[in-house]
Amino acid sequence: MGSALKMFCLQFCCCCCINDDDDDEKQPLIPPDPLEYLNREVQKRRDEETNLWSEPGDPSHSERPDDRALYALLQARNKTRMGSTGYRRLSVDIEAMRDTRREVRDKWKTILENLGFMAEADTLLTVSAGGSHERMRNAPAARDLLQTLHNETSIFDSRAPPPERYIFILDRLLYLDIAEDFLAKARRFYPPKDDSDEETPGLSINLPLLLARVEAMKGGGDEDESERDDGNLSDRS
Repeated sequence: MGSALKMFCLQFCCCCCINDDDDDEKQPLIPPDPLEYLNREVQKRRDEETNLWSEPGDPSHSERPDDRALYALLQARNKTRMGSTGYRRLSVDIEAMRDTRREVRDKWKTILENLGFMAEADTLLTVSAGGSHERMRNAPAARDLLQTLHNETSIFDSRAPPPERYIFILDRLLYLDIAEDFLAKARRFYPPKDDSDEETPGLSINLPLLLARVEAMKGGGDEDESERDDGNLSDRS
């Protein structure tokens, strides 16, 4: 199992924590300031994983409503005075969306660790913004598996399409010949819920309302304590 994972990382480094760009081969082996370069790369990947775009190949972060909402929140907060009421409200909603996505990721990590991939789980779950479908080995089978997980387990919120990023992860599991085992564990650990009992993971977000309010804030400038008191931007159930 370990040797297969190592071969996978060497042959398909675009999907793991190794640099994604082919142009990297043309770069000097030792940059002018290696420490600064490494710190920048580490921070870049941390930012990608924190924001966790659902569509890795979408540089605009606008193809999915949840990606568009998170991107809009981040942009709006960057233009809002730190410490203001508006800044705090935006921060609450940003963390709510990140918590929801982290809960899904934690479910995947739990299953992988149960399959014996304790040391490799984080690597297998890392997807950078430069992910490309052209570099996948078995994209159709990975997509079918993702839909099966969406329909037959409660790993995802069944009211929204599953994030595209998990196709890349399932492609890796297919290469390692553990995809079927992963599916079996997922069905066992996270069986589907009845519609009446289903709860959205984390803090529930009303995306259309959230997007509308963020758009309204763009032209309203900064908020202070004396301005409108309409509660948090999140519409939580």
